[in-house]
Amino acid sequence: MSYNLSAIVAIDRNGAIGKQGQLLCRLPADMRHFKDTTMGHSIVMGRKTFESFPKGALPGRQNIVITRNRDFAAEGVTVAHSVEEALAAATMPGEVFVIGGEQIYRATFSMVGTIHLTVIDHKFKDVDAHFPRIDMRSWIITSQEEYPADDGNPYPYTFMTLRRKRSL
Repeated sequence: MSYNLSAIVAIDRNGAIGKQGQLLCRLPADMRHFKDTTMGHSIVMGRKTFESFPKGALPGRQNIVITRNRDFAAEGVTVAHSVEEALAAATMPGEVFVIGGEQIYRATFSMVGTIHLTVIDHKFKDVDAHFPRIDMRSWIITSQEEYPADDGNPYPYTFMTLRRKRSL
């Protein structure tokens, strides 16, 4: 199947994505953005990311979990044992989204053509997972929307879409 590989991620000002297996913070606007962007598509993640979901597989999407564990199985999940196997298993139309964690982002970064990026305007402490460094010379910002902190979202944040520049 032909697919467009994208990453969707929320990072802080230092590129951190998580700490102790959890997201950096609760940002409801980002959760809505994530759901709206990925709904109806295949999503690819590592086992630890999948296991961090309180209710299991995310509805309305094909959940593909990459794991080295040959015995891993979970309801509503397509299991893959490599990035290549995961991408070959993607059956939903349109973009295929890499949703984490750090190891999966690193393994797929060179293949990603679009990054749906949420930048949280804060530097979190005690982080232990990071997104690969984005060299902006290789990317074009195709959309950017900035939002202030509000009652439900404790930090200012920016939604950005980056597209990889094509080499000539």
